[in-house]
Amino acid sequence: MVSTVIFAGGVGARMNNRDIPKQFLVVDGKPIIIRTLEVFSGHPEVDEIVVACLESWIEELQRLIVQFGVTKVRAVVPGGANGFASIHNGLMEAARSAKEDDIVLICDGVRPMITGQLVSDCIRETRIYENAVPAVSSIDSVLESFDGSSVKKSYNRRTMFITQAPQGYTFRKILWAHEEASRRGITNPISSCELLLELGEEIHIFPGERQNIKVTTREDLYTLRSGYYYNRYRAFAKEELAYEQED
Repeated sequence: MVSTVIFAGGVGARMNNRDIPKQFLVVDGKPIIIRTLEVFSGHPEVDEIVVACLESWIEELQRLIVQFGVTKVRAVVPGGANGFASIHNGLMEAARSAKEDDIVLICDGVRPMITGQLVSDCIRETRIYENAVPAVSSIDSVLESFDGSSVKKSYNRRTMFITQAPQGYTFRKILWAHEEASRRGITNPISSCELLLELGEEIHIFPGERQNIKVTTREDLYTLRSGYYYNRYRAFAKEELAYEQED
């Protein structure tokens, strides 16, 4: 079985949008969270979805799931105080119907540009390695600064990779990691793969997709909207070209 845990418990502070959490912002007619859910709901290898949602927005999410006909969502549970806590809440719910060797895909609710191919790749790689994280090579130079002003160290960008989601794990591996986090007092790792790295585990990466952006800032929102507008333009252009060829 393949489960998906979507965590959408944040308020999107970096978006500077106080009224609506970023995952509920509408882009090209649909909320971002619905677009993200549709990717997994429409994938033939995904069996069920659990969403960890900002508690005050659970009722609205359930309404949207019905409105847009999103299938495979088995449960919506309250998110936690941070991303890690939200993932934990979702995992505990998903684990109720899973076996140790089953796969769970963990993903932010604000990645609407994920493709079905990336989901397939993640499932395939997880079956082989027990964990799989999509990553793209850094195209920029990476500098280290502790004060945001001065730099004394740079990294070779050829060895630098940017992680993405979904991240895939067997339930055995990720549940062990969460148990160890609790035992060692680790309360807020940046991501699941960084938790495993902190626990001394090796992470398997595979090629991600550059268009798979995480909508975090207003600039990301502009990029996302531009992508949808461009796709619409391409569709119109195709129609135009077809008519021209007929003439």
